[in-house]
Amino acid sequence: MSPPFNKARPTQKDIAGLAKVSQATVSLVLNRVGDSSVPLVTQRKVFRAAKKLGYVPNRVAQSLRTRRTKTIACVVPDITNPFYPALERGAQNSAETHGYDVLTYNTDGLLTKERKCLDRLLEGRVDGVIGVFFHLSARDLRPLLERKIAVVRIEANPKKVGSWPLDNLFVDNVSGAKAATQYLIERGHRRIAMIAGTGGPESNRVSGYLQALGEMRLTPQLASHGDFNEEGGYQATKEILAAGTRPTAIFAANDLMALGAMTAIREAKLTIPDDIALLGFDDIFAARFVTPPLSTINMFQCELGRVAAEMVIERLNELPPETPGRQRQMPFEVVRRQSA
Repeated sequence: MSPPFNKARPTQKDIAGLAKVSQATVSLVLNRVGDSSVPLVTQRKVFRAAKKLGYVPNRVAQSLRTRRTKTIACVVPDITNPFYPALERGAQNSAETHGYDVLTYNTDGLLTKERKCLDRLLEGRVDGVIGVFFHLSARDLRPLLERKIAVVRIEANPKKVGSWPLDNLFVDNVSGAKAATQYLIERGHRRIAMIAGTGGPESNRVSGYLQALGEMRLTPQLASHGDFNEEGGYQATKEILAAGTRPTAIFAANDLMALGAMTAIREAKLTIPDDIALLGFDDIFAARFVTPPLSTINMFQCELGRVAAEMVIERLNELPPETPGRQRQMPFEVVRRQSA
């Protein structure tokens, strides 16, 4: 039962009295400090007492006392791309279990917005950052590290790690794109085009595509048009289809571009996969529900977000401050559906 409206705000001392534990124990449990040192049965007594009393922690007071905001920023280049909400969800699920909130910043993949976001982060609003940065380098992020803000970059390829406490989490986009192209080759295709947006993961995914074709001495056909979205995929596919020799398969640099490619292929009175096979990258939620269901590369974005949050929290709470940068590789998988 909630306390009467006019009752004074319950305190940790009140919780300690109701739970019959010390106030120090209540502080340990509610502030998520050294949870393992408090028996689980005691933790449950504290949480039950806090709920019964209607206790709401004063986050401002906690921040002043601990110099922590219990907040992690998740910086993404395009919140409208379904890949990134899934990434953020994974980070949020993990962060919440440790008592952290997650704030999302959208940069549109622009340098000016990435710098503006960096300025906001330097104001001391967050304890840690999970970031997909298209333009900011490790040197740009160094001011965050100097303020003891934990940073995990999500990258498209491995990065050099050194003495700075800057962590990297990556999926090998070169290998992923190569595996996608090899899958199409194994299906008998020899005229394989690729459509891509500009910037971001473009160079790594194009590199994987070119490597796979080069090993088979096949001729590439590449159209890079605009952004990594439906319109970019639509326009790039129209360019491919108007170029002369029609490909038998198209590899799209992400699933949103593949959806745009579907529209362009149908407008040309062609069918998928009989006339042109189509394979995407990212395995967004919609990929399995379009017609035909889209073959693609799954990067397990929810798990990617979860691991990134765990790395941030581990650096904040468990690693010595002088611990150098860490690097961790995450898996990918070719998802075989009906489009290719």
